[in-house]
Amino acid sequence: MISINVSERTGTRKKPVSDALLIPGKGIEGDAHAGVLENRQVSFLAIEEIEQASAHLSELMGGGCTLAGTLDHLSPGDFAENITTRGIALHLLPIGTKLYIGEAVLEVSKIGKECHTACEIRRLVGDCVMPRKGIFARVLVGGRTRREDRGYYRI
Repeated sequence: MISINVSERTGTRKKPVSDALLIPGKGIEGDAHAGVLENRQVSFLAIEEIEQASAHLSELMGGGCTLAGTLDHLSPGDFAENITTRGIALHLLPIGTKLYIGEAVLEVSKIGKECHTACEIRRLVGDCVMPRKGIFARVLVGGRTRREDRGYYRI
C-alpha cells in the first residue's frame, strides 16, 4: 500500500493520511463516501496508473498544450481513490476477490465507475482513470489500517 486518502467532500481530490479506520458496511471513517453507496465503500487505484497518467500529462504540458486549471503532476489521492497500491493490476481482479489490509477484510464489489463531467478531477487533469482502472470494495471486517501495512488478496 502506497497511500491512504480521504476527503470531506465527494468529487474532489483526497488527501493522504497515515492511518484509517475501516467500518463494516460503511467504508473509511471520516471520508465523504463512507456509507453513501453499498458497492462503492472504498476505492482503490494502482500507483502505476497514476504515474502513467502523470507522464501523459507532462507530455501534454511539455508539448505546449495548456489546459486551464490543470495540475502539472499527479499524486496519490488525486483521482479520489481511498487506497493507492503498487504492483497489482487491480482492474483485473474479479468481483468477489477478498482484500486483506491491516486489520480489515474487504471484498471487490465493482470494477470501474461512470465519471460525471462536473468532476473536479476530470476538470483539473483532463481525464480520469478511475472509470477504466479503479476498483471498489465493501468492508466485510472492520479495523485499522496504516500506510505501511502490507496487503494481499485471495480470489
